[in-house]
Amino acid sequence: MDRRRRASDRPRAALDHAIRRAISGGTARAGRRVAVPSLLRSGVTRQVALLRGVNLGRNRRLLMAELREVVDALGYDDVRTHLQSGNVVLTSGKKPATVKRELERAIADKLGLETEVFMRTRDELAAVIARDPLGAVADNPARYRVSFLSAKPGASIVRELANADVEPEQFVIDGREAYAWLPAAVQRSKVAVLLSERKLGVTSTVRNWNTLTKLLALADG
Repeated sequence: MDRRRRASDRPRAALDHAIRRAISGGTARAGRRVAVPSLLRSGVTRQVALLRGVNLGRNRRLLMAELREVVDALGYDDVRTHLQSGNVVLTSGKKPATVKRELERAIADKLGLETEVFMRTRDELAAVIARDPLGAVADNPARYRVSFLSAKPGASIVRELANADVEPEQFVIDGREAYAWLPAAVQRSKVAVLLSERKLGVTSTVRNWNTLTKLLALADG
């Protein structure tokens, strides 16, 4: 599959599946209540939660099975996790800001881990992938990274960073995301320093392109 294919053009597989389940078997018998799949309810969306700083050290260990149990216990539907870096896909009718607060509180209370959670809806994640500002040069998705920011950096900070000489690396700050192409090891990266929380003035969590496209597939599946 072409990595640069516009994510917004992909079929909404989860919604299609829900519709097929809702209408399968023909017309319901008189008086029989037909359950409405969660994605068909008003205001219900697929959302992606990205945990910050999980499983990066001995004191911040988190098992994904335990994380799924905590998220399930909060009443969210269709909960899926991906990798060990703290990526959760779920279905909810609540606003992302509310989901964020509930997840952070539950993870702290039930698992003893203080962590910031970054939320994006399925459509917001699809838009991040569709923008793909460095796709023409980023030929290794493992080294193509996106920083999800807690807020938009100040305009003056963005202008200052735009003048930095970082070749052969490249970066683009676009709203609440910062894209980075790091052809060499991240440990020697100039861009990684520029996009640090100290420079940007906002907190962030980073995922590579492979992870993002997989999370979108999980949100659609």
